[in-house]
Amino acid sequence: MADLATDAVVDPSNWTCPAPLRDQPVVVMGHGGGGALSAELIEQVFAPAYGNPTLAALTDSAVLDLAGTRLAFSTDSYVVRPLFFPGGSLGDLAVNGTVNDLAMSGARPAFLSTAFVLEEGVEISVVGRVAQAIGAAARAAGVTVATGDTKVVEAGHGDGVYVTTAGVGLVPDGVDIRPQRARPGDAVLVSGPIGLHGVAVMSVREGLEFGVEIASDTAPLAGLVAAMLAVTRDLHVLRDPTRGGLGASLNEIARASGTGVRLDERAVPVPDEVRSACGFLGLDPLYVANEGRLVAFVPAEHADAVLAAMQSHPQGTGAARIGTCVAEHPGMVVAATGLGGTRVVDLPLGEQLPRIC
Repeated sequence: MADLATDAVVDPSNWTCPAPLRDQPVVVMGHGGGGALSAELIEQVFAPAYGNPTLAALTDSAVLDLAGTRLAFSTDSYVVRPLFFPGGSLGDLAVNGTVNDLAMSGARPAFLSTAFVLEEGVEISVVGRVAQAIGAAARAAGVTVATGDTKVVEAGHGDGVYVTTAGVGLVPDGVDIRPQRARPGDAVLVSGPIGLHGVAVMSVREGLEFGVEIASDTAPLAGLVAAMLAVTRDLHVLRDPTRGGLGASLNEIARASGTGVRLDERAVPVPDEVRSACGFLGLDPLYVANEGRLVAFVPAEHADAVLAAMQSHPQGTGAARIGTCVAEHPGMVVAATGLGGTRVVDLPLGEQLPRIC
């Protein structure tokens, strides 16, 4: 186990929102965590207000047909604290997060917009560092930042810098990737080690040291998805397990498709340093956020070839088969543990580590 040390007084209650009543009349941090509270907010507030078939699919990006051209369209906001952390920054997340949402529909990302909300008093040099990171990440991802906006709020009414990005990309013919397409027998693949991003951000935020530096996995995944589609366009589901981690993503897919997921917990690639940190902090790696990983549901007959293509790509060298989609226990994720038992991997209520993206 890695050595653990800290120079700060650590209060674990700061890392997770206490479970509020389900009829909570005000917004709590858990509503932004990607778990059950987020789902309820969408289902009870936003979906009734906006209701339309495109939104109802609840995919990472909407797929739109415009005059015969299929476009993927996504938007996301980034409120990470701190702004800079090992392996990345707010600027990297703002690009890679939206690029990856587009890629989860099989799209080739093309254009982004950026909107900055700046708090009065933030240093211009900090804004410049974030902007430079956005530019570099966009070039690395092969996308163009085509438009943007800037707003300033009074001191005390923000947290330095928030960024919202939206993106569009082209969906190739014959590609239909969405959570409703998961089928019993599908292989469940993950593109690499999980938990690195959430632990990297938390370690800087709380002043913790784990013997080795843990760096975020933030990265664009469109190239990896293209390599997978080159094997077969019949990929059923892709999802980047950000807020709520792998556990939340698998639950969302199981519920959307009406299938079950049987997970082999021993096959899930969890780095030793992440496992040690999570053990020290009482966290479950399955629920820790990632920013450069994907989970895929692939027809069994293509699974080996798709996995080999993933492992041959720089963003998928640690890819592994971690489970199977099953007809049993629809809407549920069940994990076989290393001790020979099983446990239910439920949808988390909120988020173990808020403000990590």
